[in-house]
Amino acid sequence: MAGSLIKIDEEIVTSAVASVTLTGIDSTYDVYMVRINKLEVETNQRDIKIRFTESGTPNTTANYDVAQKNLNSAQAFDNQFSTNQTSMDLSLNIGNDTGEQFNSVQYIFNANNSSEFTFVTMENAMMSDNAELRGKQGGGVFTVASAVDGIQYLGNSTNIDNGVFTLYGLKK
Repeated sequence: MAGSLIKIDEEIVTSAVASVTLTGIDSTYDVYMVRINKLEVETNQRDIKIRFTESGTPNTTANYDVAQKNLNSAQAFDNQFSTNQTSMDLSLNIGNDTGEQFNSVQYIFNANNSSEFTFVTMENAMMSDNAELRGKQGGGVFTVASAVDGIQYLGNSTNIDNGVFTLYGLKK
């Protein structure tokens, strides 16, 4: 895969922001990848959510569906799913103590095809609010046939304090 990922956009957060938006999704690539490293939140036990942007504006309509498997080091695994939401859950109760961070890789499909829904797969690892190692794997769909040009990350009642967000195009 060396040489297959082309960096398109990167945002490095070093002080509190409400959201981060990566732009540059167009018809150049069929598949895009986002990597999030060392994300930290301001408020304990909060989640990160995602929305897609159209013409640079986040779509906040109730058109997001998601299904995921939650992997917990100290409790039973469980399933999480939701339909017709205004965003997709990406994380699960991130902590805000030292070392409690969130990391993720997502692949985005059909983003710039205005006659298809946009799909995303996600693989996440985080340290929870009670220092429990957690993972989350699954996918979601933005159920609007439109051209998506970016992706927004926002905290659920919290700010994002730190993190590196990088958008790549997967070379055809």
